[in-house]
Amino acid sequence: MTDPIIKPMNDNKQKFFHIGAVASMGLLILWCVAWETLIAPLKPGGSWLALKAAPLLFPLAGILKRDIYTLQWTSMMVLLYFAEGVVRGWSDLGATSSWLGWGEAAIVIVYFICAVMYVRPYKQAARKIAKDLLDKVNTTAK
Repeated sequence: MTDPIIKPMNDNKQKFFHIGAVASMGLLILWCVAWETLIAPLKPGGSWLALKAAPLLFPLAGILKRDIYTLQWTSMMVLLYFAEGVVRGWSDLGATSSWLGWGEAAIVIVYFICAVMYVRPYKQAARKIAKDLLDKVNTTAK
């Protein structure tokens, strides 16, 4: 029995989802900083809330390198930003800040979809390798 080769989906799709993940993460970082310093800060002149973009800088190198593990855990981490965007989009009194909240949520959705779709073929291949190995172990044990 030969080991299955991890064959990602169409290279164009992989490139598309990787570029989408990188672009949406970069946009999310810029969006958060601009929102809290220039466009609609909580306090005039900017607020410390702009530091919410700092945790997004740590996984950026891994995302650029197409690290599967980084793309997996960041797809979960950005859901915090989605929650913040929805809450602020729904509850902020200023129209600009509300719009920025909904924009943040939309950017997170794009990142989440791109990251999950980029990782998906690798997860499927790993599942197949594990199943084949388990089948091999079970047949030799009999």
